[in-house]
Amino acid sequence: MESRFLIVVALVFTGKLKSRIDTKERSQLLAAPDKTSKNSNVTRSRVSTTESMDSVATKPFEEAFSSGLVLPGTLDPNFEDALRHVLSNPGSLVRPRLVSQMATAYGLEAGNAHDLAVALEYFHTASLLFDDLPCMDNALERRGAPCTHLVFGDDSAILTALALINRAYALTWRAVSGAPQAKQRQALEFIEQCLGVEGILNGQSLDLHYPDLPHSRETTERIARGKTVSLIRLTLVLPAMLGGAHARELQLIERISLFWGLAYQIMDDLKDVLQSSGQSGKTSARDVLLSRPNIAVVIGVRAAVQRLTRFIDLGDRVLRSLLTTKPGLDFLDRLRGELQLELATVTRSSNALAERDRL
Repeated sequence: MESRFLIVVALVFTGKLKSRIDTKERSQLLAAPDKTSKNSNVTRSRVSTTESMDSVATKPFEEAFSSGLVLPGTLDPNFEDALRHVLSNPGSLVRPRLVSQMATAYGLEAGNAHDLAVALEYFHTASLLFDDLPCMDNALERRGAPCTHLVFGDDSAILTALALINRAYALTWRAVSGAPQAKQRQALEFIEQCLGVEGILNGQSLDLHYPDLPHSRETTERIARGKTVSLIRLTLVLPAMLGGAHARELQLIERISLFWGLAYQIMDDLKDVLQSSGQSGKTSARDVLLSRPNIAVVIGVRAAVQRLTRFIDLGDRVLRSLLTTKPGLDFLDRLRGELQLELATVTRSSNALAERDRL
């Protein structure tokens, strides 16, 4: 894995990186070193003998992610290869598992819950493809693999993102059409709010034009509400909405989405500052280089950790209220536990950084 990214870096600094990648360069980027490959296979085989419930629960979504977008035989080879590259790297799949659990808790039909889960992961993945482009974050690595635009060109990366969005809307409509008429309209308006000009698109635009904005905590969190919180809202609120959740429950889930969404963004910002690409699985140290919003840069690492802790605590209070009225959502405790583990990791990293600075 390390050597393939050295190839990418070499291409960048020699000026050979271009929007279209030729076949030889592509094979170099995608070829895994033999030693790493063998070691990785050994590790995976060991894990598979003692699979956790999480890994078992993830398998159906891995299959659905890779097969949910059918590729006809008439596709342009470069486009097809780009699609297969993305569909073979599904990531952690936390979102579709959450969507499925929320949908089940609110009584959605299994097929509709499954379609919605895959659709929202396609929306999320498409947003990452756009985010990584040279005109956006100009990233090198995503989900432990070279970014799609590096291997197949900007054009194929954009078309791949659009293909995922198109399929996501088709799957979403299938899921929404199974809900009562009144809920359908509410859900579609909510989807437009999160994915449209009020949500992720405006958040991305603010992110790109951050150099012209006040570099304040308020600005940074406003951008996070658009880019990150919007997708968390879709993940948690939309299944509950389609399942007929009461207004009070929706209000509490909205608040959890806000607090956890901001917490995840702070976590991501801290990782960008404190972790290497190998640790985070994506290109690190990009925010300062590209003048992008990063709360740890704006208010400092220690203050960012404190703010992260506050959002987790606020989320805890709301979650307790929600579980009082809807005990079937107790699986959210697990997600909250993952947040706590991430908090412990970035806290250790920030303490180590403070110690190095002291010395």
